[in-house]
Amino acid sequence: MLTVALWCLQALLAAIFVSVAVAKLTGAPSSIRTFDLIGLGQWLRYVTGVVELAGGCGLLIPRLAGFAGLGMACVMAGASVANLMVLSPAMTSVTVLLGIACAVVAARRWPAGSSSR
Repeated sequence: MLTVALWCLQALLAAIFVSVAVAKLTGAPSSIRTFDLIGLGQWLRYVTGVVELAGGCGLLIPRLAGFAGLGMACVMAGASVANLMVLSPAMTSVTVLLGIACAVVAARRWPAGSSSR
């Protein structure tokens, strides 16, 4: 039962990350405005979009799910900081929850025995 719930969580996270990545990579006006507010340039929008697309896909590949979960948890930590400092503090709760969900996936899907090498 827990395995099914974990796969459902991974599929939901993958759908979220792929959809926001597509918005970033296709130049949705809201994404452009968001990265203008951050002030580091539109290159960050492209980098973030590619990372989110790769992470979303990686969440669905068993061998990569643990690594993808860890990577996306890090991305959500950065998004939380951006929300707190520049964008919308109210949205921080969303990025924190997504980060926690990604961390759960990372912990549960981490490759067995990789820490003993």
